[in-house]
Amino acid sequence: MRLLKEFAKKVLAVVFSGMTMAEIFDLLAPTRQSAFVQRRRSLLILSRVRLVAATFAVLTPLWIPVDLYIFEVTLGMYLAALRVLASIAFVLLTLSFRGSDNVAMARWGLVWLLAIPTVFFLISHPLLAQFAITDPAQQVIAAGYAFLPFVMVAGLSVFPITAFEGVLLAGPLLLAYILTGLLGYQLLPFASQLGALWLLTLLATVATLSGMSQLHFMSQLVDQSSHDGLTRAYNRRVGEEMVVQQFVNAVRAGTPLALCFVDLDNFKSINDRYGHEEGDNALKAAANALRRVLRRGDILIRWGGEEFLALMPHTDAEGARIAVARLRDAGLGLRPDGRNLTGSIGIAERIADGVQQWNELVERADQRMYIAKQSGKNKVIGVGDRELV
Repeated sequence: MRLLKEFAKKVLAVVFSGMTMAEIFDLLAPTRQSAFVQRRRSLLILSRVRLVAATFAVLTPLWIPVDLYIFEVTLGMYLAALRVLASIAFVLLTLSFRGSDNVAMARWGLVWLLAIPTVFFLISHPLLAQFAITDPAQQVIAAGYAFLPFVMVAGLSVFPITAFEGVLLAGPLLLAYILTGLLGYQLLPFASQLGALWLLTLLATVATLSGMSQLHFMSQLVDQSSHDGLTRAYNRRVGEEMVVQQFVNAVRAGTPLALCFVDLDNFKSINDRYGHEEGDNALKAAANALRRVLRRGDILIRWGGEEFLALMPHTDAEGARIAVARLRDAGLGLRPDGRNLTGSIGIAERIADGVQQWNELVERADQRMYIAKQSGKNKVIGVGDRELV
């Protein structure tokens, strides 16, 4: 147990080493990650759920001959039937959630993966307690059933989870272990049962920390591969994927989805006259200005050289107009000569424009940005091709 405590300290040090407070808070609750990270995490969780379920679907019935050989026939048959049912449940779980990247589905996959052995444990424990187990070989095998929750709790370490999810997922296994003791079904002496419960709690803590470490590492990798290195906005490859996902979500929920297409005015002249370093500074300033007026759930994408998309879920045309008005009041930064950096902006909204595909939404905003550019630059063209102040 002392070794496990030391290991927990080392895991804790690895998880939180060099992290900011914001990054630490992101590991506490599942809602703090970006939509893109949540989708990647969901895919990873579901693939591992199916892998673990497939493994247990094969291994669970392989123990039936041991039970039949060690225990008396009646008990062995009961346990064999229980193992067959558990194996069928694991097979069904293996075949479920294929191709899904839904966050809720990932959580349900984890819940079902742990629910199957938890139910198995709650049934097998009282069953074993009804029979006299005196033979040493029988006691060894029965003790293996008593330690099933330890296997499942340790299995949490292979999933990228938050602290909140670790508590919720490990909680039922701990309660099941406590319940068997309170009802007098424990297969271990009472003192050993208490010590095992403490060890199970510590193991759940270590497994959760390990899952949090995985989540942090995965988030860092996703962040590096999905963001533009200069402006820290999403790059176009990932941005297209996020536009598609947000459009599908909006259609499914019947909610508005606004998109602003921003093209910086006369940007080429900055590179030509002052060099690319000053051009990079202007891009970073514009991205920061856009980020300041966007909400936490909004998405900023660098679409091209000096083009940005601001994707605003649950925002109608009027909400987008208000956000753009705030942006124009705050400004996009300064050019190297001290003049204001301006942009031509086109706004489109899914419901108001009646678009059926995500690319139509982008094209509509792009066309309006082009109208703004052609009509003198530093303008905003909204829904209905109307110029907005």
